[in-house]
Amino acid sequence: MNFLRALFGGKTEDSEEEKKHQEEKDFEVLKYDGVRAMKTGNASYAIRCFEHALERQEDLEIRDYLSQTFMMVNEPLQAYEQLQKMAEKAPDNQKILLRMANVAYMMDDYQAMGDACEKALLIDNDSAEVHYLYGQACMGQGDSSNAVAMLTKAIGLNDKYGDAYLLRGEIHLKEDALTEADEDVQWLLEHVAENEDVLLLKARIEAKRENTEDAIIYYNKVIGVNPFCQAAFQERAGMLRLVGKIAEAEADEQQAQELAVASGISQQADENEPGTLQQKMENKYRANNPYGF
Repeated sequence: MNFLRALFGGKTEDSEEEKKHQEEKDFEVLKYDGVRAMKTGNASYAIRCFEHALERQEDLEIRDYLSQTFMMVNEPLQAYEQLQKMAEKAPDNQKILLRMANVAYMMDDYQAMGDACEKALLIDNDSAEVHYLYGQACMGQGDSSNAVAMLTKAIGLNDKYGDAYLLRGEIHLKEDALTEADEDVQWLLEHVAENEDVLLLKARIEAKRENTEDAIIYYNKVIGVNPFCQAAFQERAGMLRLVGKIAEAEADEQQAQELAVASGISQQADENEPGTLQQKMENKYRANNPYGF
C-alpha cells in the first residue's frame, strides 16, 4: 500500500499535509510568543510575531492583539488600520467600531470618529456610549448643537452618565447658556462632588456670572483636590485681582507659571515614553474588547 501511494503521488500528498501541519504549528507558536511578548512589554517583538502569524493565516483575535500593541508604541494610525480590517470581517460588531472611534479621538480625527459612531448606531441605536462618543466627535468638528443633542440622547439612555453631563455642561458654558450649564454641574456636584473637572466647571460658571467670591471658593476646592492644577491657579488669580487681593493674585500667577513650565517638561518626557498613549487608552480600549480577550 505504501508503495502504491508513493508510486501514484501519495508521498507528495503526505508532504503537503506535513507542510500544512507545520504552518499551523508555526502560526500557533507565533501567536503564543506574540501574546507573551505583548504582556511583558516587548512590543516590537510582539508586533513582528503577530504580523508573521497573519501572513500565514487571517485571524481576528491576532489583529485585535496587534491593534492593542500598536497603541502601546504610540502608533494609533496603524492600530486604526487593524481595526478597520477587523470591522470589514465583522461588520456587525459594535465594539470594534467603538474602538475605532476611541482611537480616532486620540488622533484628533473627528471625521473618522463620527463615521465610526454612525456605523455603530446602525447596529444599536440605544447605546449611550455611542451617542456620547458621537457628541465628542461633533464637538471636535465645531458642531455644538449636534454635540448637545447627542449628549442629551446619551443621558436619556443612561441618566447616570457623568461624562455626558460634564461635556454637555462645558459646551453650555462655552455657548454662554449658563442656566443649562449650572443644571448639569449641579447634578455632578450631587454625585461626584470631589471631582476636579466638575469643580473647575462650577468655578468657571460662577466666574462668568461675575459671582467672584463664589468662583474663588470653587477654585479653592479645585486646588484642594489637585494642588497642581495650573488652570485653577491662573484663573483664580484673575478673580483675586477683581477683589483687590493683588499679592495673592501675583502668588497664584507665579505658581501657574511654574506649573506650566513643569507641565511642558513632563509632556515632552511623556511623548518620548512608549507606553504613554497606551496608558491613556487602556481603560476604554479594554472595556470595549469585542471578543473578551
